[in-house]
Order: sequence, then structure tokens, then C-alpha cells
Amino acid sequence: MSLSILIIAEHASLGYGGEAALALHYFRILSERGQKVKLIVHERTRDELTRRFGKDASIEYVSDTPFVRALWRFSRHLPQRISSFTIGYLMRLITQRKQTIMARELIARDSIDIVHSPMPVSPREPSLLYNLGAPVVIGPMNGGMNYPPGFRERDQQLESAFIKAGRNMSDLLNQVFPGKRRAQTLLVANERTRRALPSGVTGEVIQIAENGVDLKLWRTIARQNSPKGNSTHVRFIFMGRLIPLKGVDLLLKAFHSASKKIPMSLSIIGDGPERENLEKSAELKNLLSSKEEVGKVTFAGWRSQTECAQYLVSSDSLVLPSLMECGGTVVLEAMAMARPVIATDWGGPQDYLDPSCGILVPPTEPEQFVQGLETAMLKLASSKDLREQMGKAAAKKIETTFDWDIKVDKMLEIYRRSLKKASNKKK
Repeated sequence: MSLSILIIAEHASLGYGGEAALALHYFRILSERGQKVKLIVHERTRDELTRRFGKDASIEYVSDTPFVRALWRFSRHLPQRISSFTIGYLMRLITQRKQTIMARELIARDSIDIVHSPMPVSPREPSLLYNLGAPVVIGPMNGGMNYPPGFRERDQQLESAFIKAGRNMSDLLNQVFPGKRRAQTLLVANERTRRALPSGVTGEVIQIAENGVDLKLWRTIARQNSPKGNSTHVRFIFMGRLIPLKGVDLLLKAFHSASKKIPMSLSIIGDGPERENLEKSAELKNLLSSKEEVGKVTFAGWRSQTECAQYLVSSDSLVLPSLMECGGTVVLEAMAMARPVIATDWGGPQDYLDPSCGILVPPTEPEQFVQGLETAMLKLASSKDLREQMGKAAAKKIETTFDWDIKVDKMLEIYRRSLKKASNKKK
């Protein structure tokens, strides 16, 4: 049975990365399957969506007012996390208010069956999507994260105070804007996120993975890019934003020690405010190099999705030492390319990895964590058979659990289940 589906998100973009990709994948795959799907999204992703889906795609765009643009300019002077919890939230609220008005008109005019809001993924952030005239599904959400206890000093005092205040206000705000409390279905990635939901939720709560992998795309790229053969060393790779919570400074320390024991290299893919400091640190350790070589670290900067896949094909293992990673799509991408993963035993990677396909390092305290990363790197570097065995298990897990086509199958089941429950409520 074909459904009429309305997806509402601030962004739908692969270029923005992270949660912005979720709405794009749902819209893309549902459209490919012949479902009647529409999308309401901010106009800042118009160019990308037009290139990808054409001018006649069923997409409505929300534009910024001069006031919102002024807020954005001001927010650039604030720390990223404070900006997101304050000015960023106000901007998202204004966008969602416009989307709510547009959604009510579309639902009345086009007989929409169900509304799906896949972002923001924060379980605490209030939603204005209620009284729309169609059942609402929100999620999968993924949040409720803090730094591990041994790393709380990384949480800046001012930022921590703002975030704590915001979380304390979340129940009040969710009463004022009760979209989550009134939603027909709330989707959560894990039990941690379930516990972070606002009080007073009346809808069904279902656990389902937040992220997925476009397996056809990544496998195609893998076939087109053969890995380098007869390597004299093991290639490790990091992919992500260069910000403090990603823990790349700790990875450099672990690599510095491990590379003296077994031939290996490390490529850092990504950019961000910490890049200059990290390059200086690598240079002081005599690790920095402009090209891949044994015992050295290269900083390759931001790369496109295709280029990232090419780097993964040429690597032996991904290392993600992030200290506050709710999701971690890059872990799934590495698994899709049959690469074992070393990651922090905290947050999102715990939802993806098990001993068959990766190594989770407990973030007890900085020194022990660095030692744990080093031990894991040495373990994988010392055994090609182990790397291949874990890589095959990783790829199998993606095929059976995290492929986007499988996720959309589950989402269609959730849509129909939500519709049935909403219909029974009316009787």
C-alpha cells in the first residue's frame, strides 16, 4: 500500500553531514520506491537538492528573515555548543514554526497520511509539530550525552553551565511546545536516549538505529578503487571534525608510541578549529608529513564523500577516539568498506561495534585511554588475518542491520503501525 508521507527537517544534505543526511536518505529512498513523499526543508540546501532531485521534486523551502540572518551572524562569535543551545535553538524554532504552517496547508490540501521529523536528533529539544492533522513520527533521536567522567575537564565551565541550564529547562519548554509529548511515535537509538526524553510522553517509543549506510554507493566506490597492494606498513585513518571532543590529540599520543613498535601511518581526514594545534603537536613529535609515509601523520583536510571512501579503501583500519559521539556514521562507513574499527567505548560506537568487528577502548582517564588506543592499534597492526576477519564481520553486520534500504523497510512498518494506532484512537 502506497503512503502519502511528509518529511520535515531543518536540512536535507550530504554536504552538511551528520543528522542533515537523514532526511535526504529517507526522501531519496521513499521516492525511489514510488511512495508519495514530500519534503519541507530550509532553503540553504536548495542548490544541493535541486542538483540531486531536479527542479520539479516535491520539496518546499523555508527562507530566513532578516532577523534570523542577524541572529546567525551573532551566533558565529559564540562557542559552538553554546551557540547551538541558545541562538541556534531560537533559529531552529523560527524555522520550525514556518514549517508547521506550511505542513498544515499541505496536509489539508494533499491528504498526507503521516508526518516524519527525523531531525533534530536531540531527545530534549522541543518540537512545534503537533495539531497538524496527521500522525507525527519523530526520530530516530540520539542524545543524552556527556563527556566520560574521566574527561569532564574538557567540558568548558561556561559551556557546561549553559548546557546544564538548557537541559533543566527542557521539560518546561516541552510543555510549552508539546510536539514530542503528543507525537504518535517517538524513535530512539538507544536506552540512553529513551531516558532523556521529556516527561509526559503519550506516544509509543520504539528503539531503532539512527544512522545507516547507502551500501550500494559505498560498495560501488570500493569496486572502482582498488586498495594499495604489498604495503610495507599498516594504514590507520581518522575521519571527522577537528574539535576537542573528537580526541584527536589523544590519538596522536597513542600513534606516537605505537608507531615506534610496528610500522604504521596515520591519515587525518577532516578540518576544524583544532587543526592548527594538532598539526603543531604532530610537528613537535616529529610526526608531521605532507605525504603518507611510515611513522608519520598526514592532515588531508576536508574531503568529499567519494574521496573519504577512497581513503577508507586504501586504509587498514579506522580509529575514532571521540569522547562524546552520539552517532558516528563514519564507523558504519568504515564497516561497509570491510574495515575494522577502533573506537571509544562511549556513546554511538557502542551501538554499532562488538568484538567481532571492532575494538572498543574504555575512556577511563586520559593516560589509560591513550594506552588503550595504542594497544588496540598494535593488536590490529600485528595481524593481517585479524584485520580481514574483523572487516568481513563488519561488512556482514552492515548488510543485515544498517543498510539504508533495510532501515527504510523498518520505517515503512513504523509508519503503518503509527497510522493504525492513530486510527484506533479516533474510534
